[in-house]
Amino acid sequence: MGDASVLSGGIAERASAAVRKSRGYIVGPLYDSIFFITAPLSAFALGVAVYLSSLPAMHVRIFSHEASPDSIFLGTFIMAHLFIVFFRSHANGKIYLQYPYRFTVVPLALFAGMCLSEWIAISAAVLTTWWDVYHSSLQTFGLGRIYDARAGNDANLGRRLDFLLNLLLYAGPILAGAVLMAHTRDFEQYALVRAMLFSHLGDVIDAKQTYLRYAVLGVGVPFILYYLYAYWRFHRQGYKISPQKVTLLVSTAAVSIYTWGFNSFGQAFFIMNFFHAFQYFGIVWWSEKKTMMSLFRVQSVRWGKWVALALFLAIGFGYGLWAEVADAGAVPSGLDVGFNATIVVALMHFWYDGFIWSVRKNQV
Repeated sequence: MGDASVLSGGIAERASAAVRKSRGYIVGPLYDSIFFITAPLSAFALGVAVYLSSLPAMHVRIFSHEASPDSIFLGTFIMAHLFIVFFRSHANGKIYLQYPYRFTVVPLALFAGMCLSEWIAISAAVLTTWWDVYHSSLQTFGLGRIYDARAGNDANLGRRLDFLLNLLLYAGPILAGAVLMAHTRDFEQYALVRAMLFSHLGDVIDAKQTYLRYAVLGVGVPFILYYLYAYWRFHRQGYKISPQKVTLLVSTAAVSIYTWGFNSFGQAFFIMNFFHAFQYFGIVWWSEKKTMMSLFRVQSVRWGKWVALALFLAIGFGYGLWAEVADAGAVPSGLDVGFNATIVVALMHFWYDGFIWSVRKNQV
C-alpha cells in the first residue's frame, strides 16, 4: 500500500483542482445566477408584476376548482416541486438503496393512517404548514453549504451558525410580521374533531405576536452581529469567503424580511414560494438529469437530455395541476384520498430533503 501522506496529498490535490474548476459555482455562473443566487430577487420582481397586472382579478375554472390564474399557477408550481423529490429519492438507485423502508413503508403507513383517522389527517395537514416553514429556510442553508464546499472550506465549519441564521431569516419574519395569521389559521381545522384546545391554538399565538416580535428582534439582531464576528474569525483562520453564498444570503434575507414581514402588496406567498420551488427545480435537474435520462431510456438518443427535461417538467407539472385541483380549498378528511395523497407527498418531500442532500456525506 502507498504512503498515507502521499495518498492524502493526492486527495488534497484533486479537491483543490475541483475547486479551481468550479470557480465557486455549483453548476456555472449563468445557471447559478438564474436558478439559485438571484432567484429571490427575480421572484420579487415577478410578484410585483403580478400585483400590477389584472391577473389577481381574473377567474378561471378547472373542473370544480375556480381561482385566479396566478393562484392556480403558483399552486401547481408548488405541488410540482414537492413531487419531483422522487426523482432523487426513488429514481436514483444509490440513494434509494440507502433508505428503502423510509421510501416505501413510511409513506404507505402515513397514507393509511390519514385515510382511517380524521384526527391524523388534520394533524398531518397542520404539520405540513409548519414543517414547510422550517424546510424552506433550510434550502438556502443547503445551497450555502454547497457554495462553502465549492470554495474549498471544511463541510462542518460554521454549519450550526448557518443553520440558525437561515432559520432566523426565513421563520423570523413570519413570526414577527404580517403573515403570521395566514399560517396559524390551519389550527381551526381541529374543531372538526372537537379538539378545542388545538383549534384555538392559532388564536393564542396570534394574540402573543407582539412578544414574538420582540423575541425575534431581541435574539435576531445580536445573533446576526455574532454571526458576522464568527465568520470574520474563521476568515482569519483560513476560511475562504464565497461571494456566491454571501450574495445568496443577502438576497434571500432582503426578500424574506420585506415580503414576510410587511407583505405590502399582498404577494408574499407568491414570491417566497416561487423562488423556493424555482431553486428546487434547478437543483434537481442539475443533480438528477443523468438519472432521468436513464429512467426514460433516452441516454442514447441524440436529443436525449432535452427529451428527459421535457418529460421531467411534464410529469412534475402534471402532478402539480392535479394536486392543486384536488387539494385547493379541501377540508382535511380521513376519506379524502386525493387530499391525503397530496399531504403525504408534501411531508415526504420535507422529510426526504433532510437526508438525501448532504455535503458532509459527499452526496452533492
